[in-house]
Amino acid sequence: MLPEVPSTSVGVRNGTPTERLSLSLASAGRILVPMTTTRLSGAPPRPAPDESPAHVLVVDDDPAFRRSVVRLLLAHQFRVDSADGGAAALEYLAANDPDVVLCDLQMPGMDGLELLRRLRATRPGIAFVMMTGFADVAVAVEAMRSGAAHFLTKPFASNDAVALTVAKAAEHKRLAHRARELELRLSAQERFGELIGSSPAMLAMYRVIEGVATTTSTVLILGESGTGKELVARAIHQRSQRAKKPFVPVNCAAIPKELVESELFGHVRGAFTGANSRRAGAFESAAEGTILFDEVGDLPLSAQVKLLRVLQESEIKPVGSDETKTVDVRVVAATNVDLAESVAAGTFRRDLFYRLNVIPLHLPPLRERGDDIVLLAHHFVQKLALRMGRPAKRLSKDAIDALRRYAWPGNVRELEHAIEHAFVLSGGEELTSGDLPSTLVAPVLPSVPVPPANQPLASELYDLPFAEAKRRSVAAFEGAYLRELVSRCGGNTAEAARQSGLDRSNFRRLLNKARDGT
Repeated sequence: MLPEVPSTSVGVRNGTPTERLSLSLASAGRILVPMTTTRLSGAPPRPAPDESPAHVLVVDDDPAFRRSVVRLLLAHQFRVDSADGGAAALEYLAANDPDVVLCDLQMPGMDGLELLRRLRATRPGIAFVMMTGFADVAVAVEAMRSGAAHFLTKPFASNDAVALTVAKAAEHKRLAHRARELELRLSAQERFGELIGSSPAMLAMYRVIEGVATTTSTVLILGESGTGKELVARAIHQRSQRAKKPFVPVNCAAIPKELVESELFGHVRGAFTGANSRRAGAFESAAEGTILFDEVGDLPLSAQVKLLRVLQESEIKPVGSDETKTVDVRVVAATNVDLAESVAAGTFRRDLFYRLNVIPLHLPPLRERGDDIVLLAHHFVQKLALRMGRPAKRLSKDAIDALRRYAWPGNVRELEHAIEHAFVLSGGEELTSGDLPSTLVAPVLPSVPVPPANQPLASELYDLPFAEAKRRSVAAFEGAYLRELVSRCGGNTAEAARQSGLDRSNFRRLLNKARDGT
C-alpha cells in the first residue's frame, strides 16, 4: 500500500472546465496500481535542489485508474495534473507546459497515438510516455517511432518502475531542452572564441567545453598535431571563473631537460650558475588562473614526479629554495600521443596519467569536420587580407573541391599554411587549385611496387610447400607496405591506418605482427 501523505490539490479535467479538488491519499479509493516484489535498482531520482519537481500530465479515460496514477506520482514528489482524454489534454496543453505526458493508448475519441502525433507536430519538447493494458509489440514500436520516450504495459511491474520511467522521461526532456538552447546559441555564430566551425563534431566539442569550463577539474585534451588544442584550452579558460586571471601555456617539448624545474617552479637567486635574480615559474605566473601543459607526454620522468606532487599537494618549491609555496592554478594538459601507450612503454608515469585524465576531451581532426574546411579557408583568406593590407580573394570551385578532397594530416595548421601559400602566389582576384601547394592538389599516395608477372620469386621459396611460400610472401608484403606507409605519414599510425583503408586496431595488430616477424 502506498504511504499516506498530506492532502494535495490536483487538477482534473472533465469536459471543458478544470476542476480543482482536494485528494486525500488516505481515502481516495481503490488503488489499481499493484505493489509487487519487483524492484528496479535504485529509487526514482529526486529533483536537484535548484530544480523544481517534474510536472506530469496523466491522460486516461478510466477515472479510478487515473486517480491511482496521480497518487502514485504525488508520492514520488512529482507535480501532477490529469485529463480524461485526448481532447481534454490538448485543451490543457494549450495553456500549460508539463515536462511529461503519461497517456493511455486505448481511449474513446482521440487515442494515445493520435495525441502523440499531434504533440510531436506542435509541442515536440514534451516527453511522452505511452501506457496500455494491451501488450502489443507492433503498437509499442509505432509509439516509439512516433516519438514516445518510453512505453509501459499495464499492470505495471511496480510503483517504482512507473516513477522511475517518468523521472527518466522528465530528465531526458530537460537535457534536450538545454541542448536545443545551446544549439541555438551556437548556430547564431560560426566562431567559439578563437575556434571556428559549425560541423556536428565541433558543436559537440563546444558543448563539452561549456560543461567543463565551469568546473575546476583537470582536463586532458587529446588530438592530432595542428588541430587547435591550445585554442580549446583558451576557450575553457575564457568561459571559466578564472577568465580574468592569467592563462599560461607551457610547451613541454621545447624546454631543455635541465631547465624544466626552473621553468615550472621558478628559482631563487644563486640557485645555479647564471641565476642572478629570483624568477617566478609558470605556476606562480598562472596564479588563480589556468596553466596549459602542451605536449605533456614529452615531460621527462624526473619532472613528471614533481608535477604529480604539485597536482596532489597544490604546493611548489622553487629551485634553490627550502620553502614551499601554495598555488591555486587549474591545470589543463594536451598531447598528440597516446599516453596509455606511453605508460605501457614506461615513458610516462601511470599515476600522473590518472591524475591528468580526469576529463578527457577528444579534439576531432580536420578531415572529420566536413564543411568546416571551407569555413576555415574563408576565415584564413580574410585574416591574410587584413594582415597584408590587400583585398580579400574568392575561393574558386576547383580550389574548394581540392580542399575538400585532401586528407589534411597537418590539420588546421596545414590548412592555414596552404591558404597563405595560395594567397601570396595568386595574381588574380580568385584563389584557384593551381595556387595551392602541389602536394595538396596531387598528394603523393603510398604505393607498393608490383613485380612483373614474369619476374621469378626468391629461389628459396620454391623449396617450400605452396601454403608456407604464400604465407612468407604475404608477410613480407605486409611488413614492407605497413612500414613504408608509417614512414610516409611521419610516424602517425592513425593517419597511416586511414590511408590504408584499415581500422586503427587492425592496422596496429598487423604492424606489430610485422615488427615481431611472426
